[in-house]
Amino acid sequence: MAGLNRRVVLAERPTGMVDERTTVLEEADVPEPGEGEALARVRYLSIDPTIRTWMDDAPGYLPPIAIGEVVRSGGVAEVVRSNSERHKPGDLLFGFTGWQDYVIASEAAGYRDLPSGVSPTMALSLFGVTGMTAYFGLIDVGRVKEGDVVVVSGAAGATGSTVGQIAKIKGAAKVIGIAGGPGKCAWIVKELGFDEAIDYKSEDVAARLRETAPEGIDLYFDNVGGAILDACLAQLAMHGRIVLCGAIASYNDRSALTGPANYRNLIIKRGRMQGFLILDYFDRLPEGQAEVARWLAQGKIKSVEHVVEGLENAPDALNLLFTGGNTGKVIVQV
Repeated sequence: MAGLNRRVVLAERPTGMVDERTTVLEEADVPEPGEGEALARVRYLSIDPTIRTWMDDAPGYLPPIAIGEVVRSGGVAEVVRSNSERHKPGDLLFGFTGWQDYVIASEAAGYRDLPSGVSPTMALSLFGVTGMTAYFGLIDVGRVKEGDVVVVSGAAGATGSTVGQIAKIKGAAKVIGIAGGPGKCAWIVKELGFDEAIDYKSEDVAARLRETAPEGIDLYFDNVGGAILDACLAQLAMHGRIVLCGAIASYNDRSALTGPANYRNLIIKRGRMQGFLILDYFDRLPEGQAEVARWLAQGKIKSVEHVVEGLENAPDALNLLFTGGNTGKVIVQV
């Protein structure tokens, strides 16, 4: 493959899960860096649920991926040739690499140096968009405080598992995680320190929330939407807060997207429900990364990565997020 750039491009817009018709693996010439640019070899890809939403021809916070365009994603790339004073061969950079072997990196394209001493996989998980989404979503948007009863959906996933750990660090009285399957539920309690786990696959979520949070939910961090969001709205405490981070339950089927029936409880409980994007916090990433690094050094937080080998397996890696086949952050090693 020397001298060629493998690219996974969007061939057609998926209906439901991504399948063999959705993407095509093609070959192109390796791009040449211009003045002030660097050529970088993509080493790792960040696999996130939002990639699935970009494949739809629908409005969002970023434009849809065009047919024939490289599938958009974050990643870590190593500089191999440079015409830039900013980047030298061997430097590791983070940015929107897309699903391909090579990328042109420039300051204008928003590429950042990896934090010093941080491994590439951890740069995509705990210190990357995933960890920082958990950090700023919980602290700035959710305003977590000591004594809170916190509920997290998608609790065994990349963001949810980090949210639960940070909530404990911040003094939450109880952290309840909602996950799929007994293995994941046991993992978040035994390994990550969650106080309770609810298995949405085999348990009545609404009934278990009444049991585990009898005085109500002070803060709910929502990664899934749908029926679980509705159940948490029903159990909201007075002045409860809901952080809307994702709605993975509807990403593969927009026709299933319905408004929550229990939203009126926000009025009764004087509650607050707010969405956010990590893009709004990019100028503050060093602040969050420094705090997380301190917790990591103190042994207060763990990072778990689920690594899939091979660029050609990126579509299957994305599907893991919707089948529950992953624990922690999904990363493709190109």
